Parts: sequence; C-alpha cells; structure tokens
Amino acid sequence: MKNIQNQLTDLEIYVANQEKIIEEMNDELVRLSKIVETLVAQNKLLFEALKETPVKPLSEETRPPHY
Repeated sequence: MKNIQNQLTDLEIYVANQEKIIEEMNDELVRLSKIVETLVAQNKLLFEALKETPVKPLSEETRPPHY
C-alpha cells in the first residue's frame, strides 16, 4: 500500500511540474507572438516607405563632393 501511495505522489508531482512547464511555454509563446506581430508591422511600414522612395542603383547615385 505504501508503494502505491508513493507512486501516486510521484505522479502528482510529475503532473504539477508538467503543468508549470506548459504554462511557462505558453507565456513564452505569447511573448514571441507579440514580437512577431510587431516585426511584421514594421516590415510592412518599411516596405511601403521603400516603394514610395525607391533606392537608386549605385550607378545613378551622385558621388559626394569629397570623391
């Protein structure tokens, strides 16, 4: 009977640890998801800005006066 009780206690500890790990992983996933959303929004802004003012090829750029 003692052995079964010990096994049950061990399983309860294992499940509690698993729940903690899952919660931590979920928190990290939410944090990373927010970062990805921010980066996607920034990427869109940069893409739109680049479309409005395209970069000239190097051959068309005016050299600075110190050259």
